[in-house]
Amino acid sequence: MKLTAIADIMSRRKTRSILACLLISVNMPITAQTVINLPFTGERETDNEPSMTVYLPKKENANGCAVILCPGGGLRVLSWHDDVERMAEMLNERGIAAIGLKYTLDRSTHAGGGSMPKMVDVTKFDKFKLANANPMPSEESTAICLRAADDARNAIRIVREHADEWNIKPNKVGYLGFSAGGGVAIAATVTAKEGEMPDFLASAFGPSLIDVTVPEQAPPLLIMTRVEHPNVAAGCLQLFLEWKKAGKNAEMHFYGDGQGPFTLMEHTGKTTTENWSDEFLSWLKSRF
Repeated sequence: MKLTAIADIMSRRKTRSILACLLISVNMPITAQTVINLPFTGERETDNEPSMTVYLPKKENANGCAVILCPGGGLRVLSWHDDVERMAEMLNERGIAAIGLKYTLDRSTHAGGGSMPKMVDVTKFDKFKLANANPMPSEESTAICLRAADDARNAIRIVREHADEWNIKPNKVGYLGFSAGGGVAIAATVTAKEGEMPDFLASAFGPSLIDVTVPEQAPPLLIMTRVEHPNVAAGCLQLFLEWKKAGKNAEMHFYGDGQGPFTLMEHTGKTTTENWSDEFLSWLKSRF
């Protein structure tokens, strides 16, 4: 075979190899992921193992902040796609690390009991003593929330332990909880021990599900919800007041344009609620 023919074959092979590498790069996920199982005693009635999934921004873009995302789902399921995956992508694009928390779920909550929870609107916020907006409070429901809070506190300790490795600053780590996940983040904060206190606490559409005693070292609190949602709005308002009575920093956004959960929304100008993610980012930036 002539040398020119051999060179031509080698050139084509090199071109195909480069194209293959480019295609692999295009199809790779834009967020790096690491899954870490959390401590589990095996004494809980559950079929899900608690874990945390780490989504890191590009190293050159990282600003050192990390948000532990606590998804909603009524402590029965986890709204993983909307509350974790979509949020993680948005946060990573802005240089913020995102930690998706799969906290313990207790399947016995499906049993219900048949009775309807009480409906409390925002004007009757004082009915929720110590900001506990659990619509059907019981020893069991409190225990479920506290078990999930254990997982959240474990997650924050692990994030700080890996701070250097993940380009995170250990004093820029906090929670964003959605719906019941907000309740988990709040419970983790008010029960935090040394090394477990978040540097910020944000709740979207999620009141406390346990009695609240505001810690001495409580972080800045951001609450976002829709004003017309029964129980949630009243509980969130009472939580805000508890934080302020304790002399702590708190901010509250009550949107007056309908009901429903918080997800990343298209900016259409037809609703103020769609701005919640921008306002969260603005609040977070002002903290750091």
